[in-house]
Amino acid sequence: MGRPADGIRVPAPGTDRTPWWRTPWWPLRAAAVPLLACLLTLGTLVAWTTTGRAGTPAVLSVRDGRVFVPQNPEATAAFFTIVNSGGSEDRLIGVTAPAGGRAMLSRRVVTGKGMHGMDMVSAVTVPAGGTLRMTANTVDVMIKPPPRIAPGDRLTFTLHFRDSPPVTTRALAVRPGR
Repeated sequence: MGRPADGIRVPAPGTDRTPWWRTPWWPLRAAAVPLLACLLTLGTLVAWTTTGRAGTPAVLSVRDGRVFVPQNPEATAAFFTIVNSGGSEDRLIGVTAPAGGRAMLSRRVVTGKGMHGMDMVSAVTVPAGGTLRMTANTVDVMIKPPPRIAPGDRLTFTLHFRDSPPVTTRALAVRPGR
């Protein structure tokens, strides 16, 4: 090291060995990687949303409600077609039956050797941009005890969804097989 005239020691050119963690730029370098990752993620999400890829909420409508005229004193079934014209799926989580009845979601299952049974299910998915068609061979709404109805009568049901508001609809009483 050389000595200037005032007696202060000055390192010779090219011999300054300040540790990297003591440089004034170190905090900026340490923050650069997470900052760039956040900016890249934010930019990708903005692009995804502005191009319409982020989806829209579920938009549900219910139609073609039918309820079977009871053939036995224990239960009957109701069926609906639920159309989701939105960009996100939703789940049917319950149904409120007409007064005096209890409604449960049920699914037909094969129990073995050609036998079929019913299992209660807690929810059914209504796909984004799709349709859920309830039938006697797939999923339905079991009503216990069955109401006293004749063909042509109409019953009011309220369908409850996980993310969407409830939908109140009417179902036409029909004979089984129709």
